[in-house]
Amino acid sequence: MPIPWLVVLQAVPWTEVIKNAPKVAEGAKKLWSSVGKKSSVQAVSDDNVKRVPLTESESIALLQSRLTTMESELSELHNQMLASSDLIKTLAEQNAQLIKHIEENRVRIKWLAVVIALMVVAVVLSLVPGL
Repeated sequence: MPIPWLVVLQAVPWTEVIKNAPKVAEGAKKLWSSVGKKSSVQAVSDDNVKRVPLTESESIALLQSRLTTMESELSELHNQMLASSDLIKTLAEQNAQLIKHIEENRVRIKWLAVVIALMVVAVVLSLVPGL
C-alpha cells in the first residue's frame, strides 16, 4: 500500500530544511568558486612507479607517454569536476528557491485557515436564531 503524500510531507522537518537552505546554497557557491579558480592541469607525483631496467631513450619515451596520458586524464577529471560543481550550485540555488516558495505557501495556508475559521464562525452565528 503506498504511503499517503500527506504523511510523507508531514515527516519532513521543514523548519530544519528551511533553516539550512541558505547554508547549502552558500556551501555550493564556495565549492564552485574554489573549483573554478584552480588551473586545469596540476602536478602529479610519481611515487608508485615500478622500476624496470630500460635504456635511457626508452625510459624517457615511456615517461613522456605516461605524462601525456596523465595530463589528459587530469584535464578530463578537472572538467568533470567543474561540471559537477556547476550542477551542485544550480541544484542548491533551485533548492533554496523551492524552500522559499514552500515557506510562502505555508504562511498563506495558515492565513487562509484563519479566514475560513472566522467565516465558519460567522455562518454558524448567522444561522443561530435569536442572535
